[in-house]
Amino acid sequence: MRLRNKPWAKDKLSDNPQYVVHEPEQYRGRWNELFKQNQHLHIEIGTGKGRFITEMAKANPEINYIGIELQESVIVSALDRVIEAEVNNCKLMNVNAAELGKYFARGDVDRVYLNFSDPWPKTRHEKRRLTYKSFLSTYEEILVPNGEIHFKTDNQGLFEYSLTSFSAYGLLLKYVSLDLHHSDFEGNIMTEYEEKFSSRGNRIYRAEVQYRTK
Repeated sequence: MRLRNKPWAKDKLSDNPQYVVHEPEQYRGRWNELFKQNQHLHIEIGTGKGRFITEMAKANPEINYIGIELQESVIVSALDRVIEAEVNNCKLMNVNAAELGKYFARGDVDRVYLNFSDPWPKTRHEKRRLTYKSFLSTYEEILVPNGEIHFKTDNQGLFEYSLTSFSAYGLLLKYVSLDLHHSDFEGNIMTEYEEKFSSRGNRIYRAEVQYRTK
């Protein structure tokens, strides 16, 4: 999908430092200094227009959240949501997820959310999938011991690939749903994509996996 260019996006992100983290590398190892409360930190990679991360922050004020999105023209929509919600436990970062180690030290993060990530279906693009082993290694470097990944998608191929990737990496499968919206799972907060895909009758897949203490 081609994104509409928003030449004003950079300025808007710069004008809202209370919600957008600029120079995030300076908080590596001390993210508690940025938030008003020293709490567990959850991050969403590929936060899109921000519905999920904003609603999670509203529902769980005892947890700090960071939404990470590479595209400026997308993250400004997330910024609008966060501003409207007036949540002080939610921040945004306009950075590349492949470089998380530059911004987070080991143990900074308690949970990683991957919601409706690009499936990159072609084999030659496997290394770009956010559940590829190199990304799993990156998450492990920033998570607490026994930290978790919570993953949702409507793409069956990506879900099957991800379960295999999780298992091959040695992650513990704590929860797997092959049809989330017809399961007994409680407290699901939908993303924009999830609402669109489920309204078309698409099945939503979900998994919770945990790193094992080495």
